[in-house]
Amino acid sequence: MTYVNAGDIARLADVGRAAVSNWRRRHDDFPQPVGGTAASPLFSLTEVEEWLRRNGKPFSLSAADLAWQRLRASGDDLRLGELVAAAGDFLEGRPSALPREVTQLVAGLAEERGRLEAFEFLCERYVEAHSRQLAITPPDLADLMVRLSGGGVLLDPACGLGTLLLTAKAARGQDVSGSAARIAATRLRMRGIAATVLTGDSLRADGLPGGADAVVCDPPFNERTWGYEELTADPRWEFGLPPRGESELAWVQHCLSRVRPGGTVTVLMPPAAAARRPGRRIRSNLLRAGALRAVIAAGTSDVWLLRRPEPGERAPSRVLLFDAAGDLGSVEPAWREFQRTGRGGTSVLDLLDDEVDVSPLRFGATAGPPDYAGARARFTAALDGLTGTLPALAPVDPPREPPMTTIAELARGGSVAIHHSAARLGSGDQPVLTADDLVAGGPPTGWTEPGAGLVMIEPGDVVATPTGAVRVVEESGWALGPQLTLYRVDPARLDADFLAGFLRAGSSLSRGASRLDARRTKVPRLPLAEQREYGRSFRRLADLDTALHEAGRRGQELIRLALDGLAAGHLQ
Repeated sequence: MTYVNAGDIARLADVGRAAVSNWRRRHDDFPQPVGGTAASPLFSLTEVEEWLRRNGKPFSLSAADLAWQRLRASGDDLRLGELVAAAGDFLEGRPSALPREVTQLVAGLAEERGRLEAFEFLCERYVEAHSRQLAITPPDLADLMVRLSGGGVLLDPACGLGTLLLTAKAARGQDVSGSAARIAATRLRMRGIAATVLTGDSLRADGLPGGADAVVCDPPFNERTWGYEELTADPRWEFGLPPRGESELAWVQHCLSRVRPGGTVTVLMPPAAAARRPGRRIRSNLLRAGALRAVIAAGTSDVWLLRRPEPGERAPSRVLLFDAAGDLGSVEPAWREFQRTGRGGTSVLDLLDDEVDVSPLRFGATAGPPDYAGARARFTAALDGLTGTLPALAPVDPPREPPMTTIAELARGGSVAIHHSAARLGSGDQPVLTADDLVAGGPPTGWTEPGAGLVMIEPGDVVATPTGAVRVVEESGWALGPQLTLYRVDPARLDADFLAGFLRAGSSLSRGASRLDARRTKVPRLPLAEQREYGRSFRRLADLDTALHEAGRRGQELIRLALDGLAAGHLQ
């Protein structure tokens, strides 16, 4: 039997998840769950298809989703990670125990999308199916952590599916889950990254050599059975024995033991780890030694940035405690400014009290009088910029339905050329536009080495993320970053804003999909003059979207400064 969850049904019928929930509540004949849990039930695909057909609801199962469903149905759902890993083995030409029907479908998916995109699709579906069991670092946060690490040979001792290592030049990883380690190794090999990935518990049975240039890690939080009893005398506890309830401080010290002197460690931590009383001795020793260099509040987690001191090196007197306030793009400029000038830092001596509290939110609220008047002026200016972006649109009665084509057909006809990036973020002097930059609407924040193989962006190129963020770039000299797709139109046949608008529309219409299947996006066949009319309206909508985001960001800044100022007595 082939199983589907609510997300699969939403994709199948091209509706949102809420619609599936409504069907289950309102229709007594909707299929009953045949597996899963109360929070994440599974249904029979055959029964769901019969119900959709009986109730006149159109549906279609793409070749990609068919491959995924057959793969998932080929074994127990508890072994789903092993099945995905086996699909990776097959795609790389190694022996696989998967049924022939499944391998044929996976091969067809690879022929359509390429090996890497095919495997990434299966990994995404796996993460979605086991979202409660798999802790995946958010992509924007993962990119930030890697950039803060400085690049080089990256090591991740709790690598999971390898998310933090995907842009490394060379990588080492270890994970307690054998299937996760196999999946991570496949993802890295398919990107051409020289990598070693092992299976095992890094705290109890570390298998990776030290001396890495940098360590990045998103360790498991709040583990009570991390090995306190058997690791009491471990030489890694250079800054103090981690208390039984402070597994995160064990991971911090393990990471520091794996990096070379002068190397960086970037670890994702729960905010409570910055202030819990049992960990204050270790936090104090990290500060005194100059190992803890920054704590950055990044939403529901903190990023700790550490550096292994060089022998005989004098410990710095200040540490950066920074609240990103939902804007991860502000972190790197603040970190570079702190490194260069020390501005924005907090005195280490001020932190070495009975609490040794290094919480950015605590110190951000008492750092000084807020610029409330300036924030109010910026918010008002952002609001004033909204009304000028509204396009003049009117209903069409009756609605017209022009002949349609797809982006794949436009590409075959030469109206647009599609390019994918091979850039790897790291050091260098070539600016790289990243997915975060595209979403934020800002300039490049990534860097790489110049050289052959980079896709260089030209004015008028349309750039999109797999999740549907789209932008017409007017600048040149930037390289296309990882996970981005570039559409270069023939301006004599296709308008760039017209294409960008329908890419965005295709994303909004695919509500149940986690990624935009851009090649199948439908586009009207229209004369160039009509395309440009559409393009002008799409451009104004894009400008409105940017203005709304700016107004929201300025509004959040205003609220935060007002709250902090009132609480600290700086405002009345």
